Amino acid sequence: MKQGIARTVAGDDRQPCLTARPEPLGMNPAETAVIVVDMQNAYASPGGYVDLQGFDISGAREVIDNVAAMLKSAREAGIAVVFLQNGWDPQLKEAGGPGSPNYYKSNALKLMRRRPELRGQLLAKGGWDYQLVDEMAPQDADIVVPKGRYSGFWNTSLNSVLRARGIRNLVFCGIATNVCVETSLRDAFHLEYFSVLLDDACHHLGPPELHQATLFNTEKFFGWVSTCQEFSAYLELCRKATSL
Repeated sequence: MKQGIARTVAGDDRQPCLTARPEPLGMNPAETAVIVVDMQNAYASPGGYVDLQGFDISGAREVIDNVAAMLKSAREAGIAVVFLQNGWDPQLKEAGGPGSPNYYKSNALKLMRRRPELRGQLLAKGGWDYQLVDEMAPQDADIVVPKGRYSGFWNTSLNSVLRARGIRNLVFCGIATNVCVETSLRDAFHLEYFSVLLDDACHHLGPPELHQATLFNTEKFFGWVSTCQEFSAYLELCRKATSL
């Protein structure tokens, strides 16, 4: 594939393409990063804040397994891996306070106000709730970007980290499909990144229709939709193409 080009290619047998909706997507692997969104105990583990808040996390286990297998393929292919990690300081200074809409809309903050004994524990940097799940332990070459709001791009180093590495294409996975994943993907679109959402590597918060709504929004307006299997198959095609 020509260096520096990320584009859709339908019916072109001359270069590997990722099978995706609404059409195949041609990407340069050297310009591609996997963005793992908030795969933390808070969102994916029993006893985490989302579980305590009453959301159904039963689908998180399958997502953890799918993401872990996909990351193995991505690392073997030399794809950059970036973990987004959501939370604040234990004193909640970074959470915004009553002058911020985050104070009123964050379910973690609302839960801590209802249950004062949890204050400084949910999504608190350094705590179990904030930590990435064990299966997502970053490797030496991986990048971890802390964030204090839904989008991975808001007030973080993510954009400059990606630009410095010449990244043009982003492959999104994580939790929650309809909140932090979709918000980050929308921002990526406005920052001129080509974005892919892996359907089977994301878990939603709320009714399952919300996951489908994000898939629809991505496919129709903001990017492309694929699966872990298709992404791994694409990486293998790229490997074979470069070995010819």
